[in-house]
Amino acid sequence: MVDIARDDPARADVRQLLDEHLADMFATSPADSVHALDHSALSAPGITFWTAREDGVLLGCGALKELAGHDGELKSMRTTPAARGRGIAAMLLARILAEARHRRLETLYLETGAEDFFAPARRLYGRHGFSVCPPFADYTLDPHSVFMCLPLPPQ
Repeated sequence: MVDIARDDPARADVRQLLDEHLADMFATSPADSVHALDHSALSAPGITFWTAREDGVLLGCGALKELAGHDGELKSMRTTPAARGRGIAAMLLARILAEARHRRLETLYLETGAEDFFAPARRLYGRHGFSVCPPFADYTLDPHSVFMCLPLPPQ
């Protein structure tokens, strides 16, 4: 059974996954277009971090960053190679969406890459109702970035 719970981004296995994530980001995008956070940035106030584990084995991670007003940003979604194709990213996304709704956030935003490498992520977000939007928060228009948002109507 997959367990999704709040976790510490500084845990050794999580740090390794986040380091791999950052390495892929720098390998596929220009440095000034990489907006992924490392483990220390993911430990900052205003960021809630989750992992998905099965029998204690790390399968993936994701985070919710609080933005100004009543908005949030999805950060650092990543699954391990062994977990891909199992729906782990969708489970993490559902947990983060549930928390965003619980916090009564009005919109959840994200930034992902425009390159083909990021196509599976863009498809995942599209299946869950996200649509392309203009840059948000401190982001600026960037040909290597795709900005997406999901309105979260009151329940």
